[in-house]
Amino acid sequence: MPNSKEIHSKIGIVKNAQKITKAMEMIATFKMKKSKEHMIAGRHYIKFISKVISNIVSRNQQYMNPYLKKRNIYHVGYLVISTDHGLCGCLNINLFKKILIEIEYWSQKNVKVHLALIGAKAVSFFSSINNHIIEQITHIGDKPSLLSISKLITVMLKAYNDHRIDKLYVSSNKFISSLVQKPCIVQLLPLLNINCQELKKTPWDYIYEPNSKIILDIVIHRYLKSNIYQNIVENIASEQAARMVAMKAATDNGSHLIKDLKLVYNKTRQTNITQEITEIITGTSIV
Repeated sequence: MPNSKEIHSKIGIVKNAQKITKAMEMIATFKMKKSKEHMIAGRHYIKFISKVISNIVSRNQQYMNPYLKKRNIYHVGYLVISTDHGLCGCLNINLFKKILIEIEYWSQKNVKVHLALIGAKAVSFFSSINNHIIEQITHIGDKPSLLSISKLITVMLKAYNDHRIDKLYVSSNKFISSLVQKPCIVQLLPLLNINCQELKKTPWDYIYEPNSKIILDIVIHRYLKSNIYQNIVENIASEQAARMVAMKAATDNGSHLIKDLKLVYNKTRQTNITQEITEIITGTSIV
């Protein structure tokens, strides 16, 4: 059994660890609130620009953008968005498990899977199990700019344009609430969420300048960039929420550990006192 000094030292170590986890919890809470505001604003933008594309497509049936056409599937691309840092529970591993199931599914159909990775955790995990990594970036920070990921987006779209990828997915964690983050894999190309049926009933239309074809190409390209960026923001908000929960759990576990250590400390102290009293009585009897 450890002596009282060792137990007291362990209690001090746990208390110091609690201070760190509590501080990290507070920082994660603050960052999550900021990321959540950014994320909600982005959702509204994606919804609006999707309606614009739907409207233009429904009024211009004679032109079909290449990103709207379905293809035979020989190569599939996955844009994997992970975190750069740990201490966020099982957020990354749940997403990676979902992607591994997808990779196994396509491999059974003899379809090659190509990956583009965002985040140090994804790079570390997939580099050892997949040789078809097209592009990777790490350490984009808590407030990434569109410029910082533009190279990766350009590489993926070029691969799709050159028919080196026939279908493109984006995989990230979707922020549901502070306690719930869901790993999601969404098809990005070809575009599937363009619903034109209801819009055909409406009589109004835009006035296009210079023409609808050029406008549609520009808007779709912007939509794709915005969609990828939105998934990154969602993943950042999920990361901070998961870290907040993990650090709170660590702080609470520290409290339980301190309670157990204090119990052991008191038992050890009582045992030492009893032993000292016994030795004093034994010595007195001998005299």
